[in-house]
Amino acid sequence: MSSRYSKDNLSMIVRKNIKKYRLMRKYTLQELADLTGLTHGYVRDLECLSIDKTPLLETIGKFADALEIDIRQLFDDIEEKTSTCQTKQN
Repeated sequence: MSSRYSKDNLSMIVRKNIKKYRLMRKYTLQELADLTGLTHGYVRDLECLSIDKTPLLETIGKFADALEIDIRQLFDDIEEKTSTCQTKQN
């Protein structure tokens, strides 16, 4: 039985929330990368779930700061389904 709060589940929740809040702020991937000090490729891959790594808490904090939200909001479980990543770059 898989836990709702397993490492993989929490990672997925955080990644979907990063994308959700980025889109709410109308930031491009590059703008969010610039604000966090991370690369465009890393942010893109993180949102598209293309990398296995779970972001470090410090990295999640960078996203929360850049998105001007409380870090806990990135751990909120969201029910809505996010579409798979599109080939068009944001």
